Amino acid sequence: MYKWLTILTLIILAAVGGMGWLGYHSIRIWARGLEGMRIGEFAEVAEQIRQDVKGKLDAFMEKEQKRPYTDYQYFYFPDSAVAREQQQTAIERSPLADQLEHGLAYYNFQIQSDGRITTPNVFLQQQQAQIVTNREEDLYAEAILNTKNVEDNLLPILNKVDSDPYKLDYKFNAESSQKAPTTKLKEREDVGKELKKSEFAKGGKSQNERTQSYPIESLKNLDEQTQVIRQSRDFIASNEAQSREIFEPQSTSTSGSLGRRQQADLQEGADISAETMQQEPQRGLTQNQPVQRPNQQRAVSQPQRPQAAQRSEVQSGLQSLSEDNRSDMVEIHIEPFVPVVVPGQNIEQSIFRGQVFMMRRVQIEDKSFLQGFQLNEKKLLEEVEDSAKKFIRDDMNFELAMTQSEPSTYTAILDFAGLGHLMLNLTETDPAWIGRQIHHLRTWYLGIMSFVFLAATLALGSLWLSARAQLKLAQKKDDFISAVSHELRTPLTSIRMHAEMLEKNWIKSEDKLTEYYKNMRAESERLSRLIENVLDFSRIQRKRKKYLFKAGDINKYVEDVVEMMAPYAAQKDFSIETELSQIGEITFDGDAVTQIVVNLLDNAIKYARNATDKTITVRTKSKNQYIIIEVEDHGPGIDHSQRQKIFQEFYRIGAEATRETTGSGLGLALVKKFVQAHNGFVEISNAKPTGAIFRVALAAQT
Repeated sequence: MYKWLTILTLIILAAVGGMGWLGYHSIRIWARGLEGMRIGEFAEVAEQIRQDVKGKLDAFMEKEQKRPYTDYQYFYFPDSAVAREQQQTAIERSPLADQLEHGLAYYNFQIQSDGRITTPNVFLQQQQAQIVTNREEDLYAEAILNTKNVEDNLLPILNKVDSDPYKLDYKFNAESSQKAPTTKLKEREDVGKELKKSEFAKGGKSQNERTQSYPIESLKNLDEQTQVIRQSRDFIASNEAQSREIFEPQSTSTSGSLGRRQQADLQEGADISAETMQQEPQRGLTQNQPVQRPNQQRAVSQPQRPQAAQRSEVQSGLQSLSEDNRSDMVEIHIEPFVPVVVPGQNIEQSIFRGQVFMMRRVQIEDKSFLQGFQLNEKKLLEEVEDSAKKFIRDDMNFELAMTQSEPSTYTAILDFAGLGHLMLNLTETDPAWIGRQIHHLRTWYLGIMSFVFLAATLALGSLWLSARAQLKLAQKKDDFISAVSHELRTPLTSIRMHAEMLEKNWIKSEDKLTEYYKNMRAESERLSRLIENVLDFSRIQRKRKKYLFKAGDINKYVEDVVEMMAPYAAQKDFSIETELSQIGEITFDGDAVTQIVVNLLDNAIKYARNATDKTITVRTKSKNQYIIIEVEDHGPGIDHSQRQKIFQEFYRIGAEATRETTGSGLGLALVKKFVQAHNGFVEISNAKPTGAIFRVALAAQT
């Protein structure tokens, strides 16, 4: 049994240990899962911000793609008003006029085939401009600076064969203007040396789960198709003539009346003094604008041609457009915008490491020109910040940066079509939140595991104690069976022997006959006591023992037991003396009291057999609501370590193999059960000079 119990103990300990290891490992996995969940929340927010920014850029680029090419002219005729008699009243200003910023677009301009730069934002011809307000003066100065920026930085890039990062095969000279040039869009694999080796130049997720690239391809939508529109030849001729008259005002073209209308418009607020032109414009510049030109006067002046040549060119253009062999409708091809990155100031503080110009080509039969605008990087940063504020959660913070300096919980790299990148660093408002969650979980885990370990220890301890008790009980039962067998065999053998001798009439002496009859009666009583003890114990164990409490004289029952046990005691050379006090009638179970006194006397006779003084004293008295019955012998006494054990069932002092006394081990156990049924107690004390006193206290019930 101990073998299997040991195996079971090892299995339980292994299970508890395995559960502890799995729990600890689960906490680590849960911690990583919690961090992953948090990173997932940051990634979700970053994706929402990306989609919002992309939606804004898509809407902006869609609007600009659909913008009529005539919006890039300072004045233009509506398509519905091309008749000569309507032109004086139908001329309109461009919707882009009088301001440089239009959403994410900054400084819209048009590059003619001869390299001449015009803008619908402000009238650049200083000879006819009259500056009437500080705002117009600032606007004019900024337009001059941006025009110079396009001349110095963009035009050289566009005239290169291998442009950066996109190639536009277009030459701004007389020869190329007679061709039908094409615009090719070529995406670079690398954007600058610094991005060549970086993770986010490749796009997608980096090796670090806390850093991820979010591509925004709005600026280089390769799916955009070339727009083809059809307009009347008169409309195109009128606008071309109007453009020539505005920028060559002294010519006498067929639209001379329009020059008078232009003079009226310019008189309202488009003049600049010579003194203003000599000053260096200093205000109204942003980081996206180029360095101010060193010689403003040179940039304002335009190449002047003879007036006769100008009039001749305008008239010849109108005449060529109105020839009979030409169709009344003309197809106009407007290609999609493509980004061009050029150098500029504050490169280190720019998302794109330079200036981004969005350019498109407009083809009208054999004539072509470019239109475009500078991407307003400052406005783009504001839009990204607004999107971040809209989608950021209460437990998060964000920071926009060009480079990653401080570690953050999650870094979303907004990659603008490979042209540049912006880092959106998302951080926790409470960085210790995950640590506290893990700490609380570990505390609960340690508490639970301590409880489980304690429970397992107690269970194993109880199991071992129970197994040990069961083994001891089994051993006691074996001893009981052995003792009962011996107890039954001895009186039965004596009774059978005496009965056989009497049957064969071997006893002739009357004294012997009387002795044999007494022995047979004594052994029969001994058998009766043994059998009654076993039956009583069985009934008590099965809780079927019934007590009959009635009023009576307890001394009478004690005297009857002494009288009954006297012959048996005399046979063992013992004498029984009584010291009975006057008690009166009380309520008790007579059979139980009889069994108590019999078992105490039998126990004294068995264990005091070697005593010098073989006197046994039985006393009764009343004390503190209890009736006391004492049985005193002068034997060896009971050791203190044994005084509680001898009242256990089947327990007997000494080993069964070497024990000299007889008995079943049930007598004193029954005494304790009967006393407890009377709400009393039993105890042992030392007698003088030697011996033991068994004291039984029964609750006095009158």
